[in-house]
Amino acid sequence: MTHDTLLCFSNRGQVYWLKVYQLPLADGRGGRGKPIVNLIPLEEGEKITAMLPIRDYAADKFVFMATSQGTVKKTPLEAFSRPRTAGIIAVSLDEGDRLVGVDITDGSNEVMLATTAGKAIRFAEDDVRPMGREAAGVRGIAISDGHEVNSLIVLREGPILTASENGYGKLTEVAEFPMHGRGGQGVIALQLSERNGRMVGAMQVQQSDDVLLISQGGTLVRTAVAQVSVLTRNTQGVRLMRLDDQDLLVGMAAVEHLAADAEGVEGEGESEGELAADGADVPPSEGDAGTAPAADAAPADGGTPPGVT
Repeated sequence: MTHDTLLCFSNRGQVYWLKVYQLPLADGRGGRGKPIVNLIPLEEGEKITAMLPIRDYAADKFVFMATSQGTVKKTPLEAFSRPRTAGIIAVSLDEGDRLVGVDITDGSNEVMLATTAGKAIRFAEDDVRPMGREAAGVRGIAISDGHEVNSLIVLREGPILTASENGYGKLTEVAEFPMHGRGGQGVIALQLSERNGRMVGAMQVQQSDDVLLISQGGTLVRTAVAQVSVLTRNTQGVRLMRLDDQDLLVGMAAVEHLAADAEGVEGEGESEGELAADGADVPPSEGDAGTAPAADAAPADGGTPPGVT
């Protein structure tokens, strides 16, 4: 709504306030809009990575945050109720870390983090105690060298859509992801391979949704979620989007399915019948079917698993 407030979180852990009515109204999806730096006093190199529309600052709600290096934190929503023109600290970050995901919780949700390595961890929100704005947070997932967290999901209803940079993906039921304590290495969410590349992201969707896929080259494809195959965790998935050479899938978003909107936006997921042709379905790797192996398990106290630094 136009009088809602947008909490705009930056990659540097800052939060800024913006009224919806302050945003320029474009004539259509081709409208260019206005540079965000003209609306919010961002520093050089600072980017907005998440926005939350807020109607009121309820006392029983929390802002849950995740960083690229696997840190998580939750802070009472009330702590963000006093706007400041220059913004305020939402989370203290280590050098090289950045904020990648933010959502509203009620204190009793389940949370999932996903990484570029194709791993995901599911844990109870109450594993993370409430903290002040300037706190650094606690470990949510242990990540391997060269990878980072790219998705935060506060679980509600619906399957998990995972996608890789080469345009492949799938739907997987939440029940496929076992509950662990925070801080572990997680379990396989999407099998990576030369065909798939890295995992671009994960999000929870409804079967009635559409998903928008956007490539590095600016190509946009709209696909009905119902056309995407439902597969187990330890599989590679099916083709979601055909990409030109050197192009990569870089982002996705779920939108409400409106038949009238689909006109002129092309693209659809491949059916399960095409799975074998793409070599998409692969056998589970040793120890990842059924009960997670010891390396996947998080210690009971939420600390670092053996062998993880």
